[in-house]
Amino acid sequence: MAQHKAAMKRIRRDAKQTLLNHSRISRIRTFLKKVEAAITSGNKASAQTALKEAQPEIMRGVSKGVLHRHTAARKMSRLNSRVAKLS
Repeated sequence: MAQHKAAMKRIRRDAKQTLLNHSRISRIRTFLKKVEAAITSGNKASAQTALKEAQPEIMRGVSKGVLHRHTAARKMSRLNSRVAKLS
């Protein structure tokens, strides 16, 4: 257990930030699941709209530091190609 005031403050601050990061990651995953569901249904129009809604959420995760920018780019690229393959 922490003994110094600063260390105890850091533990409290980390706990708050961890909760916030978990909610951000969960939100991103929800949007990704919506895109996946639209892709599996085979509806290209709904997949495109779901993807357009998911892209800003993914980039927000990058700016907030919960996702690496290359990870976000890879996810968006793979989703874009899967949506484009739908006919």
